[in-house]
Amino acid sequence: MKKNLLWLLVASLPLIRPAYAEEWLAVRETSLEVQAGSPLDFSSILPETKIDENTRIIINPAGKLAMANDATKPQRFLCASLALSPASGGFPDHDAADRYALQLKRHGYNIARFHYVDAALMADRSKDFDFDPQVLDRVHYFMAALKRNGIYWIMDGLSSTRGAYGGYDDRWDLKGDLKVDAQIGDEGFNHWLTFQKAFFSKVNPYTGIAPIRDPALVAIVPFNENGLEFDSMVQEGVRGSAFQKQLRPLFNDWLLKKYGSDDALKQKWGWWTKEGSLEDRSVALPTNRNERSERTRDLQSFFIDVEQNATRRMTKALRDLGFRGIVLPYNNWPTIQTGISRSIQDAVAMNTYHDWVGSYEPGTSIEGKSSLEDGLRYLRTVGAARWLGRPFVITEYDHLFWNAYRYEAGLAAPAFAALQGWDVLCRHAHGPIVLAYGEDFKFKKQILPYTIALDPVARAGETLSALVFRRGDAKSAPLDIPFLVDGQKGLPQGVNDMEPELLTRLGLLGAIGLQSIAEAKPGVVAVDPAREGETPMAIVAELKQAGRLDPSSPSDLDNGKVVSQTGELQLDAAAKALALRTSMTEAVAFDKVGDGVELGTISVKKADGRGLLSLSSLDGVPLGQSKRQLLILASDARNSGMRFRDADQHVIENFGHLPVLIRRMTVGIRFEGPGTFKVSPVGLDGRVRPPVATAKSGETIQLSNDTPNGPTTYFLVERAE
Repeated sequence: MKKNLLWLLVASLPLIRPAYAEEWLAVRETSLEVQAGSPLDFSSILPETKIDENTRIIINPAGKLAMANDATKPQRFLCASLALSPASGGFPDHDAADRYALQLKRHGYNIARFHYVDAALMADRSKDFDFDPQVLDRVHYFMAALKRNGIYWIMDGLSSTRGAYGGYDDRWDLKGDLKVDAQIGDEGFNHWLTFQKAFFSKVNPYTGIAPIRDPALVAIVPFNENGLEFDSMVQEGVRGSAFQKQLRPLFNDWLLKKYGSDDALKQKWGWWTKEGSLEDRSVALPTNRNERSERTRDLQSFFIDVEQNATRRMTKALRDLGFRGIVLPYNNWPTIQTGISRSIQDAVAMNTYHDWVGSYEPGTSIEGKSSLEDGLRYLRTVGAARWLGRPFVITEYDHLFWNAYRYEAGLAAPAFAALQGWDVLCRHAHGPIVLAYGEDFKFKKQILPYTIALDPVARAGETLSALVFRRGDAKSAPLDIPFLVDGQKGLPQGVNDMEPELLTRLGLLGAIGLQSIAEAKPGVVAVDPAREGETPMAIVAELKQAGRLDPSSPSDLDNGKVVSQTGELQLDAAAKALALRTSMTEAVAFDKVGDGVELGTISVKKADGRGLLSLSSLDGVPLGQSKRQLLILASDARNSGMRFRDADQHVIENFGHLPVLIRRMTVGIRFEGPGTFKVSPVGLDGRVRPPVATAKSGETIQLSNDTPNGPTTYFLVERAE
């Protein structure tokens, strides 16, 4: 009764609404299809590839992705995430697939990741491997449409824990043991393998070739996010134990092989051996994943053996089916243990998030913090989990809605990825674009976490990513800072220990990643295999002494005031500011402008709120000579009627509805180069509107996203001599 009364009292309290609702402007566009030849159509400024055997993607001798016919030229891939569940509309029909694929090309994508295809094929199916024929046809056609538009594929071998078993209606939930069973037993592995044969090995009627042999298929993630520790963690509440019970007999067999007797085990473990014995195979798994002990150290070694054996077995199975591309197991969880598991792979994939959201239910909360004030920790952490000299793929990342700082991701992710020399960048979403607002599907009725297609701020960020990352406006650092690994000697006592956060700050200067101590080059400044005692500023001092860093360049990793080794990327963590200065793009993400920010050809003199501003050449010449440029101005966006439970707007009550609203923003900008600059709003569909401002060199103008045709995030800048 008391519980019910308390609920009634809470429910009767007035919901806290935004304090500045008058600053939000309704988006007027309905169609979001980018117009051909418009400033947002990148198909003419980014190379289109005819995908065939000559342009099959390989790993070149330098450990980069490249085309078979031009192995010396590394390729960067901007990835379109396609997690198309029924709630987001599912896979499009043929006409929509053609339009969608063309739009992805115009937006600058050159690879797509198919995610949860198994769940889509098996939705509402009662028999194992009884694929929905309409969904299968649509998947096949969509793959062909992408290929025709020069867009490669990354695909999951399986995504759902339900695999292709019939009779489940929770295929998008994290329930079931298949991720574990596929690694430790024949039944689970054979189920996984049967799906590879049933889907990947059957000829696609629209391409005339089986996907597994198609040069469009660059990589396969054998089973999404299937690390033993990670899967046990996310399902602990479902299973009722810290670790899967079916691992216990295998762990005991492993311990017996290693130690041979209870006495030898006791000498190593101490009092932890009181829980069972090797004699009857009853040694217990930890009941608390936060346990720090020799038992958990051995558990990690056991996980490594299981995961590496599974990697070898799945890779061989895919090769036997004819796959020549890249295999990307264990694509998340940047722990020390999983890093060693991935050491045998030809390439590494990772997932990472800032301010992760796991539910759409009322009461779901975010932290609402900037990713800049912690120095891009979510990106640095996965950067330290790669293996240097091998391709690195981000299969998922996001700075999630409704975090008001998510405009940062549009600059931070592509600029950091470029600095690190990463190969593929994929912002996770149900789909990165929509053809129009107002589609009648559950996840398209308002902006939600992972619905970046409906979010003008995320979409603006993806637009900038196409230029900064895929086009190559930002350079990769020639400086590598290896984190040396001496086999399993560095395994910690905690199963979830990661590389020390302080040391990953070195990634703000140059490329970081793991490297075997056997591959370490003499004289190269590196992080010692024994991390204890290593400090980032000591490494910086060594780099400067070795002539690898400019002694005068800001590199205060302790306080977050850093300029990258390339000189292009500048972070001021305390000010929540990040700037990029290249010949083709200048950009700044800011909390406050303060005294102004000089970027080079453009300066930001003032702003009435936080946001992202960038200027990029559209005519293939540096900004100083460019006569046609794209200016991006991204503030914040939300849904109409959106409500929160708290004054800080961190706890959601109701996501609201369309139309989408953009926060009004005005900035003072000054063009520093010679000439006269005409500024015209560009709609979210790429249509150029009448000019709203003209400025001469050195003249400051006020530019607002509140334009006569409605709010926007884009402007065309045309320069006349």
